[in-house]
Amino acid sequence: MNTIYENYARVFKAFCDEKRLRILELLHGGEKCACKLLEDLDIGQSSLSYHMKILVESGIVKSRQEGKWTYYTISQEGSDYAVDVLKTLIMPDKINANNKSYKML
Repeated sequence: MNTIYENYARVFKAFCDEKRLRILELLHGGEKCACKLLEDLDIGQSSLSYHMKILVESGIVKSRQEGKWTYYTISQEGSDYAVDVLKTLIMPDKINANNKSYKML
């Protein structure tokens, strides 16, 4: 059984690598095939698989299989969870209680 902090750590692990941030930027434009990500990132298949495993396990990215290729997209639910995790950890309780009543710096 995972603790809440293990779940939080998975989210932060997804964001703590330059390649994964680049992948998220590419996926921001919509669903992408692994073949397209390989081409755009100029990395090997095993490296892409490693990064995608971390992103999918975090819940921020969803995958689907079509033929021999896997397609990836950003998960709205996972993205909302990641934002909530960050707000839970860094925002004062009073602001968290009001949910969304915060000001970006």
